[in-house]
Amino acid sequence: MEEIVQKKRMLSGIQPSGDLHLGNYLGAIKNWSGRAEQFDCFYFMADMHTITVRQTPADLRRRTLEQLAQYIACGLDPEKNTLFVQSHVHQHAELGWVLNCYTMFGELSRMTQFKDKSAKNAENINGGLFTYPALMAADILLYQPDLVPVGHDQKQHCELTRDVAQRFNSIYGDVFKIPEPYIPETGARVMSLNAPESKMSKSMPEGCVFLMERPEDIQRKFKRAITDSDTENCVRFDPENKPGVANLMSIYAAVTGKTYEEIETEFAGQGYGAFKPKVGEAVIETLRPIREEASRLLKDKAYLEGVYRGGAERAAYEAEKTLRKVYKKIGFLAR
Repeated sequence: MEEIVQKKRMLSGIQPSGDLHLGNYLGAIKNWSGRAEQFDCFYFMADMHTITVRQTPADLRRRTLEQLAQYIACGLDPEKNTLFVQSHVHQHAELGWVLNCYTMFGELSRMTQFKDKSAKNAENINGGLFTYPALMAADILLYQPDLVPVGHDQKQHCELTRDVAQRFNSIYGDVFKIPEPYIPETGARVMSLNAPESKMSKSMPEGCVFLMERPEDIQRKFKRAITDSDTENCVRFDPENKPGVANLMSIYAAVTGKTYEEIETEFAGQGYGAFKPKVGEAVIETLRPIREEASRLLKDKAYLEGVYRGGAERAAYEAEKTLRKVYKKIGFLAR
């Protein structure tokens, strides 16, 4: 009799606080679609986290739906992955409150993202901005995942989640699975087109290429991309001395599969005037099927609603099992 191997579970969420861009795609999302064969994957739109900073309600609704459509267009099959909206699964907020009471003030005050966001939003340093790592811990622990993909900027939150889970387990027994950080396949590290010393970010839109952007706007940004201040005008991979050119070569390599040596040979003697538009064209052709499929999906609101409703039902089923166990352990009367 054939043994059924239980897939390890993985969970990840992205805030719909801005439009997805080339850095998100090449750095992470491009690698996600293949994971479903190996892992039981849960991906959610972390809309509850976005409101620590003031949002325009209509824009938040639009971006949440667009993010779902773009996920599917990037290859995340809803039949193989659980795709859902965080606020549709009430257990996130409920476990978030419980874990607030098991997360120490000192731990929260050491979070570097709180310090960074407080500096950027000095007029709105609210309680949610301070305690959202407890909600993030709830997001993760609800689903008893084996692995949590973490970038460098989220490593601290993953460590806090493990600390809170271990603290809770030491008091009440084996309630939460302690998740392991998962360092994903290294995607391309995409830098800003007009400030190559900084990561590509929606906060610097002129140097950022968005997945749903019009081809002519993408090409304009590549033609204006920073290259070098020197007069060499030579396509050569030298991140230290030619960071702008190295970034463009890294993007071109990621979308074409070519090596840096092959790129140097292809553009030998041609200069930046020929190179930059060619990178733009390659990016446009890579993003074209994603943009077209996402646009098609966004016209089918009934389909997208079916996906996020079905995803929320599956997520809530798993989340409720954990929440019920937690409530019983801490002494809440059964509903």
